[in-house]
Amino acid sequence: MIDWSRAKELYEEVGPEDFSEVVEIFLEEVEGTIEKLRSPDLATLEQDLHFLKGSALNLGFRQFSRLCQEGERRSAQGEAKEVNTGAIITSYEASREEFMRDMNSQLRAEN
Repeated sequence: MIDWSRAKELYEEVGPEDFSEVVEIFLEEVEGTIEKLRSPDLATLEQDLHFLKGSALNLGFRQFSRLCQEGERRSAQGEAKEVNTGAIITSYEASREEFMRDMNSQLRAEN
């Protein structure tokens, strides 16, 4: 679900203190957009999913990012009504839980 090598790469690039801030900002911004998905505006769904996809890739939320990419593609093709936002939300919540639970051990582990 999480691409720990990507998360570790970012961790090493910015350092522990800044990484904590990046995670905090990520969670705030993504959760705001996730709330929008609970009652999606089909007119902005493609842009919302594009934002989520990019944010997710930065921290290694691989599965969540793939679902956002698929939803973004469907929205772009005029199929926004068919996007399963519930599955996207569920994937985010599971990814967030795994990330927060395992972050310290995974990021500090030796390669």
